Amino acid sequence: MSLDPRLTPARPDLAARHLQGKVDAPRFVDGVDYQVTAGLACIRKTPQADGRLETQALHGEIITIYDERGDFGWGQCALDSYVGWVDMEALSAPVLPCTHRVSALRTYCFSEPDLKSAPRFLLSLNAKLVVEGEEGRFLRCARAGFVFSGHAEPLGAAKSGADFVAIAERFLGAPYQWGGKESLGLDCSGLVQTALEAAGRPAPRDTDLQEREIGTAVTPNEDFSNLQRGDLVFWRGHVGIMLDRERLLHANAHHMETAIEPLRAAIARIGQSAGPVSSVRRL
Repeated sequence: MSLDPRLTPARPDLAARHLQGKVDAPRFVDGVDYQVTAGLACIRKTPQADGRLETQALHGEIITIYDERGDFGWGQCALDSYVGWVDMEALSAPVLPCTHRVSALRTYCFSEPDLKSAPRFLLSLNAKLVVEGEEGRFLRCARAGFVFSGHAEPLGAAKSGADFVAIAERFLGAPYQWGGKESLGLDCSGLVQTALEAAGRPAPRDTDLQEREIGTAVTPNEDFSNLQRGDLVFWRGHVGIMLDRERLLHANAHHMETAIEPLRAAIARIGQSAGPVSSVRRL
């Protein structure tokens, strides 16, 4: 059986116990669930502070840890099954049930229910909160601090019919960051995943997984004139979101930010490095 290493908690030296009989490993272990209690947790390729960023887990998300090495733990994210190394300082146990999510693009978590108090960290769209009560205009959040109530909503409030394109547009100008999915930096597939999650639609993390699993295929006209708002345009290793029939919104390394450009221009430029459009998917 061929398993995707990005999504499979298995290494040459150990694997998750639930994979026993499916993969070869000298040792199978039970994982321990932890919760992200920093503003976010970086999931890295190696157990090093400067290891390559693979993805991020936002505050409140759950990561199952199977191994620890120094300050880092190796585990799997519950949200999208991504596997990698995470700084254990960003995590806490046991897992507490989340009640709310951040609905603003970004907001501060304050040390007191007072806008003049010291911020503890920033929270980005889709961060999960464990709300224990309210104090004035602030939500009191376990293992975090105080978040302005107008910047959060109860879990489940996001409607699957929400305009994910409008949500993605809120990231316009956000810096490009490989592996990022926060408001201070994200990549092309992170933008798609984040906008869809905020609209109540789960999505996988990487472009090839999104191309395979999201929506249905659309055969574009020769001039791509039959595309519409919300269509996802894929290249090898890249994805963008159609704002309308002519314009593409995407986090990209050319502009080094989330930008809007004419689809024709994007096709010509991206084609020089990634080849032609590989598919169009419609939700």
